[in-house]
Amino acid sequence: MTDEPNLLGDYVRARRELVTPDQVGIPVLGVRRVPGLRREEVAMLAGISADYYLRLEQGRDRNPSVQVLESLARVLQLDDAATAHLLRLGAGRPRRRRRRPRKETVPAGIAQLVAMLPLPAWVEGRYFDVLAANALATALSPRLAVGANRLRDVFLDPAEQALYPDWEKTIASMVASFRESVGTDTDDPRFIELVGELSLASPHFSRLWARHDVRVCEGTSIRVDHPQVGGLQLHRERLGIDGAPGQRLVVNHPDPGSDDADKLALLASATRTPAPHQEATARPSAPDQRCAGRVMP
Repeated sequence: MTDEPNLLGDYVRARRELVTPDQVGIPVLGVRRVPGLRREEVAMLAGISADYYLRLEQGRDRNPSVQVLESLARVLQLDDAATAHLLRLGAGRPRRRRRRPRKETVPAGIAQLVAMLPLPAWVEGRYFDVLAANALATALSPRLAVGANRLRDVFLDPAEQALYPDWEKTIASMVASFRESVGTDTDDPRFIELVGELSLASPHFSRLWARHDVRVCEGTSIRVDHPQVGGLQLHRERLGIDGAPGQRLVVNHPDPGSDDADKLALLASATRTPAPHQEATARPSAPDQRCAGRVMP
């Protein structure tokens, strides 16, 4: 019996429990003791035997065909991102011996770009660690600083939670994006440590993680309730970085000419360090060098 995690079985079971009989046209007769669909109902709708589906859920068969996986995706009503995740789980690729995790390093050019951008910008690693951030990002949230972790802060820090009026929507999206980012690499020590910590410390994370939602990181609109400038409506873009797998450049930007743009400009002005005065204006006027009765060299 393999001691590897049953990623495929866990995923289809979690998704099965989220699909109601009404959604697939099955009449409900009497009291149902299980949430969502029964195993035999999924098997029937997917055109496979109930015994074979049971083996998939229990991890006794981990190499189903693409056709079977696509049938399951249809029954479980998975979107494109979730279907792609299901296909990865069922690909049956041999697992490689885990190498010591390498430190994620931001390419020098990207680090320079982040520092120069006149918008809140930072780089997130594969596990949503903050790897680089500019001053305006830190002004937007003090937790947007190198060494912080976005998941840990959003779930465990009350000050960070208060920034997001749509906090429930925000955390659901983050967890689904995190699962997509990790994919099948769930034996990484960093992943195990982070998920274990959050599962124990946050019932909200534990509940969302158990749903197995998957979502591709992409642009979205967010609301921020900033303690200094008030409400902000911003667009958040997440861009992949060439040569740095798993890293994303995240940029927040307002609509041009909007009140949000004015508020962000106000926040930016507070982050600027006053430029030193020119040496000539800062220094008092030199005395007349001829006052001693001779011209000084």
